[in-house]
Amino acid sequence: MKLTDTQRSLLEAAAQHPQKKLTNFPDTLKGGARIKVLTAMRNAQLIAASAGEPEVYVATATGLQEIGITTQPPRSTREGTKQAVLIELLRRPEGATLPQMTEATGWQVHTVRGAMAGALKKKLGLKITSEKQAGTDRVYRISTTTF
Repeated sequence: MKLTDTQRSLLEAAAQHPQKKLTNFPDTLKGGARIKVLTAMRNAQLIAASAGEPEVYVATATGLQEIGITTQPPRSTREGTKQAVLIELLRRPEGATLPQMTEATGWQVHTVRGAMAGALKKKLGLKITSEKQAGTDRVYRISTTTF
C-alpha cells in the first residue's frame, strides 16, 4: 500500500510511543482532514481504536510493517520455572505479597524485586501494579488492562 506523507509520519511517531499510540498530529491536520486521514488508516487496518479509549488510536502490526518495522511475537515462559510460578502468583485476582513470592520461589526479596523489574516488566512487557493498605504487606499484581 502506498502511504501518504501524513500517514507515514503518524505511523513513525506512533512507532516511537511505548504503547504505539498516535499522539503527534501535525498542527495542519485538524477537523475534517484529521477525521478523513484516521478513517482511511483505520479502513486500511493501519490503526485501531485503543481499548477503553474510543478517541485514541494505536498503530497495528500491519501499520508498523508498512513503515518497515516488524513486530516480534511476545516472549513465552517455560512451564514449571520459578519465573512461571511468579507470574502465576501475580495473575491471581488477590495478587501476591513479597513473602508469598519468596516462599514459592525460594528466592530472596531482592531477587524477587529484580525479577519483577527486569524479566517480567522489561523482557516480557508485563505491567505490574502494587498497592499498600494500612497494616498489611504490599500486594503486587499483573495488570490485565491494555494501554
